[in-house]
Amino acid sequence: MIPMGRAVGIKLFADGVLVVATSDLNTGKHSPAENCGLKEGDLILRINDEEIRSTEQFQSVLQESGETPVTLTVRRGSKTSEVETGAVLCSDGIYRLGLWIRDSMAGIGTLTFYDPETGSYGALGHGITDVDTHVLMPLSAGSIMETSVRAVKKGQRGEPGELKGDFSVQRDVGTVSANTAAGIFGTVSDDGFAGDAQPIPVAEAEEVHLGEATILCTVSGDCTESYRVEIVRLCPEKQDMRNLLLRVTDQRLLDTTGGIVQGMSGSPIIQDGKFVGAVTHVLVNDPTQGYGILMENMLKMAG
Repeated sequence: MIPMGRAVGIKLFADGVLVVATSDLNTGKHSPAENCGLKEGDLILRINDEEIRSTEQFQSVLQESGETPVTLTVRRGSKTSEVETGAVLCSDGIYRLGLWIRDSMAGIGTLTFYDPETGSYGALGHGITDVDTHVLMPLSAGSIMETSVRAVKKGQRGEPGELKGDFSVQRDVGTVSANTAAGIFGTVSDDGFAGDAQPIPVAEAEEVHLGEATILCTVSGDCTESYRVEIVRLCPEKQDMRNLLLRVTDQRLLDTTGGIVQGMSGSPIIQDGKFVGAVTHVLVNDPTQGYGILMENMLKMAG
């Protein structure tokens, strides 16, 4: 696998519309959404027999239906069911159910690996969840884009930092086919995407040890650099994305970012010339430290 460390823009579109919240209406009536049992985190797949792909489409069908009851096909966890409800005409002339919904998200993250033989990639080292519901975003379609890091909000104790990318001149370079707990995965469409980077062996879990390592990340423009870190704890048996704990020791990175910041998730971890894993989370109370997932575990989820 080729370790990347390249910042990319990420766009995901949900398989339906995600319920972010329910609320009462300004008519004084209770929310029809709550009355029919809808909850935060539910995924609405259809209204009557029409598949829903966007919030705009959902609202359009609702306006056309008026006060005529509609049947919603809803997925909650692994179960799918149907509920019947009816919209209420509000004072602004719009029919509403008392729902806040979302159909997509966009952000910046770090590409972890690229397989030159298949054109496949993995990024982030953790799944993309909805910011309000914390539910893993159910994927309909997605893409990764070229981006440049234009600014860094430095991490401080109790306040995670953040990479800020420039999406104004964006070009899709690949698709997203899976959003899993261990990262996003897909295929790169640009043959020259990896440049002249070379593949390295993937470390097995028992080969990873405490001590010096490096991470690859992009914290300025489109320049990917290597920075020194130290692996301070190993938890390979953990089933989540916290298989190891690392501390940033490179003063250049500490001066620029304060340590691990949002957007660096997916940064490859290399030790003894082998591909160990990827950075996944920052410690909120100590931005100089962060968790990582073993590459071995990330690849299992990649299929």
